[in-house]
Amino acid sequence: MQANPFIDPLGPLYGKREENTLVIGLPVAPRHCNPGGTCHGGMLMTLADMLLILNANAQSGIHQYMVTINLTCDFVGPAFQGNWVEGRATMLRASKNMVFVNGIISTDDNVVARVNGIFKPTGDSNPAYSLEHLLGD
Repeated sequence: MQANPFIDPLGPLYGKREENTLVIGLPVAPRHCNPGGTCHGGMLMTLADMLLILNANAQSGIHQYMVTINLTCDFVGPAFQGNWVEGRATMLRASKNMVFVNGIISTDDNVVARVNGIFKPTGDSNPAYSLEHLLGD
């Protein structure tokens, strides 16, 4: 995935294509954990934001920079240090002004979080926001 000055110190985040979607994941390291030994909710929200916004671009075909309007998360279960955590997302609807996306973050077969987001496309269309460019295809 391309460089991001906020995400780079938290990651690395890994991405792979599954048809027209982008699956994003990371190995839970000690720096991602709270004192209870589980992945911090703030880290899961950061992963959720990246997962949803990148899939908003990949699945909508809009290919514009998008800002987060709303991001919600239901924390369902823990992710422990050493777990591989990954998210999958589905675009629900895209209009000229908003893109609605939901997703699931999980470890193996255990759901960690259910996430929803609303994103606003801004600026001109840019191929840098295409799935191919995001993955370096």
